[in-house]
Amino acid sequence: MTTFQGTWARVATTLGLLMLAMPSGAQSPEWQSFADLPRPRNLFVSKDPKSAVPQISVAGGVATTLRFEKPCDPSRTRLLGWEGRFEPLLVGGRSVLIVPLRTLAAGERFLLHVTLMDGTSIPFTVTSNRYLTDGQVNVYPDAESPEAVRKALAEKQKENEELLAENQRQREEETSANHALAALLATGQLKLTPFKKQEVWRLYEDGVELEVAVMLTREAVPRRKAAVVFKVTNKAPAGPWELQEARLMNAETFKQLPVALRMAPAAIVPGATGHVALVTDLASFGPTTADTKLILELFRSGGLRQAYVELKPHDWRR
Repeated sequence: MTTFQGTWARVATTLGLLMLAMPSGAQSPEWQSFADLPRPRNLFVSKDPKSAVPQISVAGGVATTLRFEKPCDPSRTRLLGWEGRFEPLLVGGRSVLIVPLRTLAAGERFLLHVTLMDGTSIPFTVTSNRYLTDGQVNVYPDAESPEAVRKALAEKQKENEELLAENQRQREEETSANHALAALLATGQLKLTPFKKQEVWRLYEDGVELEVAVMLTREAVPRRKAAVVFKVTNKAPAGPWELQEARLMNAETFKQLPVALRMAPAAIVPGATGHVALVTDLASFGPTTADTKLILELFRSGGLRQAYVELKPHDWRR
């Protein structure tokens, strides 16, 4: 990993202790890709014999729990070929616990047969997925049972709420000053914004040339905003560079802070260059974060963290 440290220039609002990192392969455990975060989900098993066997995605050293509506039969629940790759299967009550000793290699698949005390037998395929690790999987063998119907309805309601929230967010972005500024920065129109570059880094690794510019608003306007612009040049022989997510958060609580994001173009083809721009209001940090380290992360499609920025705001009200 290549690490660079520096300090944002002291102006009326000061930000200091900035570190930029560009990972190569291995990443620190607490900041792995999104696939490393176990996720709960509901699994509704189809009764159609032609349906595919449901898959359970696991990761090395991470416990994945299957939770059923009825008690499981330990004597008739088996994970085939588990020796040397998994801890012994734990079956108790309505739960089955799976813990791989290591992350499974691509293409490794294991057959799990779970039998309930009422004789119901449910097959699963246990494998790995670089984009997903199952935490607790609530399994419903009968999709028409009252509990399964209630859960399915709750999921649909949540999806509708998320869609409404996303539509509202997009409407707000259309009139947001920060998003307008981010759009200008993403299209290379720095002169039309109140920002001035404070520091610039250039990095190259894994087929990506990355220039990172840290900006604060000029002296002629109130210094209430900061921006980071990533200039991304895709030098890989094939495949576009696409953004999955960029986020700013409190390093202690992991609470995400508001930030406006714009990228142009949406996908950077081999040999081309694009920009990812982020703009935030310094006042949104609040007085309690004056001595708290903040983290800005940039993830490319596939969940790989492309860049990492640490900063500690101080004297930000001055």
